[in-house]
Amino acid sequence: MATTAPANHPIVVAEGTPADVEVRDEPRVPEFDPQVGVPGSFTFPAAPKAQPPHRLVVIGDSLSHGFQSGAIYNTDISYPAIIAYELGWFDDYRYPTYGGPGGLPLNIEYLLRDLERRYGEQVDWWEIPGAVFHGRALMDQIEDYWERGAGSVPPAATGINHDLSVYGWDLRDALARTYNTCVADIKAPKDDLVKQVVQSNGARAALRVYPSEHPDDTLFGAAARLGADTQGADAGIETLIVFLGANNALQTVTKLKVEWSGAGYQDLKKKGAYTVWRPTHFANELAEVVAEVEKINARHVIWCTVPHVTVPPISRGLGQKLRPGSRYFPYYTRPWVDAAHFDPRQDPCITGDQARAIDSAIDQYNDAIVAMVAAARKGPKKDARDWLVLDVAGLLDRLASRRYIEDVNARPPWWSQYPLPGPVAALKPTIDSRFLAGDGKGGRSDGGLFSLDGVHPTTVAYGMIAQELITIMRGAGVLFRHAGDQSVRSDPVTVDFDRLIRRDSLVRKPPQNLTPGLKTLGWADEALDLVRNAVHLGR
Repeated sequence: MATTAPANHPIVVAEGTPADVEVRDEPRVPEFDPQVGVPGSFTFPAAPKAQPPHRLVVIGDSLSHGFQSGAIYNTDISYPAIIAYELGWFDDYRYPTYGGPGGLPLNIEYLLRDLERRYGEQVDWWEIPGAVFHGRALMDQIEDYWERGAGSVPPAATGINHDLSVYGWDLRDALARTYNTCVADIKAPKDDLVKQVVQSNGARAALRVYPSEHPDDTLFGAAARLGADTQGADAGIETLIVFLGANNALQTVTKLKVEWSGAGYQDLKKKGAYTVWRPTHFANELAEVVAEVEKINARHVIWCTVPHVTVPPISRGLGQKLRPGSRYFPYYTRPWVDAAHFDPRQDPCITGDQARAIDSAIDQYNDAIVAMVAAARKGPKKDARDWLVLDVAGLLDRLASRRYIEDVNARPPWWSQYPLPGPVAALKPTIDSRFLAGDGKGGRSDGGLFSLDGVHPTTVAYGMIAQELITIMRGAGVLFRHAGDQSVRSDPVTVDFDRLIRRDSLVRKPPQNLTPGLKTLGWADEALDLVRNAVHLGR
């Protein structure tokens, strides 16, 4: 296995790290140029026949689906929906919807606010039996809604959705799963009093994404149908966004377990044993994804890189960093675990050396994505494609509080702090990447970028992703319009963050039982398996 490190700081390679992982001491330099250094003139932007009928299509996972606080719920403010709103195209934009008590599979905010109404800012010891009973009853209600109630029947199809994203899915899922395979995955539900998570929740969510009239289509097949629907334009899709790959590494932090991919990684039934894909395996999967995207008739395709999964606060670094200037802590565990009583032999955790290996693999994923886009842009003129990159990994790294913002010595030469949009920057206290916490007075004391599952963005953070994509789209020649009068908006086109702040209940007023020590959340996770159930993510 290859390693790179300054001579005076030799790398410790975590045991079990595969030979194809190039373990790096220095972080990868993000790709700040959407054109990846390959400017070009493309047929579609140069002489478009007409505006394509489908202005935005997205193929992705939970981040594009709109997942938040352990559930898919408010899909009308996912980042694709935010872009469609700013395009002036929201009325024509199709996306899946999820109702019931807090969405699917388990909305942590919904449950914590319910406990807060009943027990106040903390659950006292004599209230614990009643709180456990109530929490279990609420989870049973959610389970019944989706397994046996109204949520068990997908709504009738009204056309192919423009948001073709399913939470929990990795590259292979997107390549292989269809409406029919999801139906087959849903078995007769069991009313489990211990493991109270909606059975086959990922498959149930997917049935609301896929068009039932094309039951053998994959996500890419559904997008290809939209691309073929040109209606006199040169392409059926104006902008296609592909944002996949996070789930090829995310379970290392949701499960706090590192299992590198091996035999059967391309098998839907066997790949669940792995939590992180070897770079060579990821590259093989990516090549298949590229082949599918090449079949989709879209003017512009924006590829998003894979964020570093060790930055979100679902896993908190403990102790002093491994050395001055290091990005990594000795151990990563749940954010509510008391550091003074942490025991790596008993508490779930991964080591700093494992975190470095995971990040290094993700860096190789992202190098492969950027190289693929460059190759597509360099192709023969008649075959060259207007493919672009949004380096989400670099965006998140520029917002990493404990990794870089609070540690000047750890910042690489390319790093600069991400400038928050004006209305977001005006929020007090300043939002950051720490776990969200209330201040006991109705407001927020920490966090604001991540929702209550510690993995997925808040609404305003989804808006920041939307803003970056809008800027790239405008650079590619996409015109944004005012809703209503349809007049073209001039640069810079900015997201209406005031609207998003009004919709963001976590940033405005988080549950006040979510104190800085996260005791209530820790108790709920121990008593109800809350976080494990919420970030089960369809697996």
